[in-house]
Amino acid sequence: MNVEKLFLDRGALLKGHFLLSSGLHSDRYLQCALLLAHPADAEGLGRALAARAPSKPDLVVSPAMGGLIIGQEVARALGVRHYFAERADGAMTLRRGFALEPGESVLVVEDVVTTGKSTREVFAMVRAAGARVAGAGSIVDRSEGRADLGVPYAALWTVAVPTWTPDACPLCRAGVPAVKPGSRKELKNG
Repeated sequence: MNVEKLFLDRGALLKGHFLLSSGLHSDRYLQCALLLAHPADAEGLGRALAARAPSKPDLVVSPAMGGLIIGQEVARALGVRHYFAERADGAMTLRRGFALEPGESVLVVEDVVTTGKSTREVFAMVRAAGARVAGAGSIVDRSEGRADLGVPYAALWTVAVPTWTPDACPLCRAGVPAVKPGSRKELKNG
C-alpha cells in the first residue's frame, strides 16, 4: 500500500501555515480525515496497520478525534473492541461507559504521530487503569522515528515534514496567518 500516493490522490496533503496540536508550526498538514472519509481506504489502512501489531491485543484505544476511524478499523481487522479517549479537564480519559480491566493488553492507535504527546497521554491513562500498553501504531510518523514512545511502534508512512516552534517559524515572521487544522480558523501569528 502506497500511503503517500493515497494522501496525494485524496488531496489530503495540505500546504499553508498550520498550527499543529503539538504547538509546533508547519507549512504542510496531513489531513487524515480526508483520506479516512473513503471507507475502502480506511479499511485498507486499518488492515495494514493491524498486520504490524506486535501481538493481538485485548482492545485498541485511540485518542479522539484523529484516532477514531483508524482505531476502529485496526480493531475490526484484529477482531477486538475499540475505545477512544477524550480530553477532559486537560487529561485523556475514557467516558461513555468505556472502562479498562486490570491486565488488559492495549494497542494505542493514532492517525499521525508528530511528537508522540497525545499517544503518551493515552499510555498514561491506560496504565493508570491497570491495563498494559502492548504497542502503538499510526498511519503517519511525522517524527521520522524521533518520537520515542517506549513501546513497539509501527507506522505505515514515515515522512519528513518541517516543523518550527512559534518563535522560529519563518511563516510567522513573514506575516502569513496560521490555521489550526480542523477548525480552519485563522490564528494570530506566534
